[in-house]
Amino acid sequence: MRALVINCSPVRNGATAEIVKIISEELLKRYEVRCICIDDYDFKFCKGCRSCHKTASCIMNDADVIRSIMKEFDEADVIVSVAPSYWADIPGQYKSFIDRCTPWCNTHEPHAGIKSGKKGYALALRTGPGMPECERIIGSIEHFYGHLEIECAGHISLTSIEFKEQVEPRRKEIIDFCSKMC
Repeated sequence: MRALVINCSPVRNGATAEIVKIISEELLKRYEVRCICIDDYDFKFCKGCRSCHKTASCIMNDADVIRSIMKEFDEADVIVSVAPSYWADIPGQYKSFIDRCTPWCNTHEPHAGIKSGKKGYALALRTGPGMPECERIIGSIEHFYGHLEIECAGHISLTSIEFKEQVEPRRKEIIDFCSKMC
């Protein structure tokens, strides 16, 4: 079985990346693991032309980039999105990716779709102590999963994490979260 772990942050070596590393190490005990950072991909914003509503395919010149990420989704049995709070929601890069996934979403027919039976997990982190921002991030990710027909199988929120050094004291929470993934 295969797991896909996504760093939804544009920062490749910060707290989010550290959490991705811990999750990947844990999942490697049970899965073949592929990690990606959304910022490693160069794609433009969705133009809202709705061509994909009729063709289940994007007409933009960089559509192959999105298809390559969606191929990773298609090949995975478990998908874990790890997202920090950027102004109380997912980072813009991940939101732009979600917008570009409209050809795969079940909001219209035809749609491209991915293989069924996938389980999706979400981890949200933020620098402050309050949970509402994390709940909003989880909601955005799970909403996206729902439109891809990925079963939302679990989530966790971590507050008061700004720097990667603040992740280590939370390692057990993250490992416990991973142990519940199937």
